[in-house]
Amino acid sequence: MKQYGLVFLKGLAMGAADVIPGVSGGTIAFITGIYDKLLSSINSIKPSLIKKLKNEGLKAVWEHINGTFLLSLFAGIGVSILSLSKVIKYLLNHHAIPLWAFFFGLILASIIYLYRQLKKVDAKALIGMVLGAVAVVMISQIPAQPDATNLLYVFFCGMIAICAMILPGISGSFILLVLGAYSTVFIHALSNLDFITLGVFGVGAITGLLSFSKVLSWVLENYHHITFSVLIGFLIGSLYKVWPWKHVESIFVKHVGEPNEKVVNLVETNVLPSNYDLLIRKGTEIVGYEPADSRLIQAIIFLIIGFSIIFIIEGINNKLKKN
Repeated sequence: MKQYGLVFLKGLAMGAADVIPGVSGGTIAFITGIYDKLLSSINSIKPSLIKKLKNEGLKAVWEHINGTFLLSLFAGIGVSILSLSKVIKYLLNHHAIPLWAFFFGLILASIIYLYRQLKKVDAKALIGMVLGAVAVVMISQIPAQPDATNLLYVFFCGMIAICAMILPGISGSFILLVLGAYSTVFIHALSNLDFITLGVFGVGAITGLLSFSKVLSWVLENYHHITFSVLIGFLIGSLYKVWPWKHVESIFVKHVGEPNEKVVNLVETNVLPSNYDLLIRKGTEIVGYEPADSRLIQAIIFLIIGFSIIFIIEGINNKLKKN
């Protein structure tokens, strides 16, 4: 049971990463040494299990899919996501710059960690990194969408996001942010326990997970070197999206003038801390900008904290392996 308690803790770390736009739960799974086991366990779930259930019983099926491992891991992920959603919502509203700097540090350390896993850095690897980085930067240029509420779209977002969440290097939350479903799922639905939205998203996620994991396993097995290079490129490109200081150029205001009024930044550009400003708006219109505190010292501190966490997790996992 002790080993599954440890798996639960790893699930907590993965869940925390999955809530953060720009950080991948797959990266945490890779660092903590359970990535291959996770993929193989998911891939063992297939229609042929029905026959196995009839012939050999539930216990045989449970052991075949490594059920206790999956249950422990996903329980940790679920607890982490449920408990962190309100915290992330508060921090994004009141301490956005230190929070994004923390994310930036996490991603920067993840790049270094994954880069060290490459057996060789050749022309193919460099091309893969460049292509991956360019792809993510281009995706990040897509204007953010207002909150997604259509349930069919939420299902689709669940399928896409879970594919990103199990990839080392791509953040499912980042994909949800681009698709306009991050606030819908991680902020509103979780905070208000909207089980309909969460259920639809969950079904989409399960559908995407069971189908994509097989593709991912095949790609990693046959094109491991170039795939890993592209994933590192994805991480490098995501640094552009999580840069803490941004100039807002276009907004969408939901529920104008009401107590639950919400402003969505549709178009943003990165700026230096010295050029950081806040918009002045009247209703739905931007009427100007004013210089704002860049909170540079706080940002540096939280960047260092985020950077350190990845290597602390790696160090703890290495010690556990030795014991």
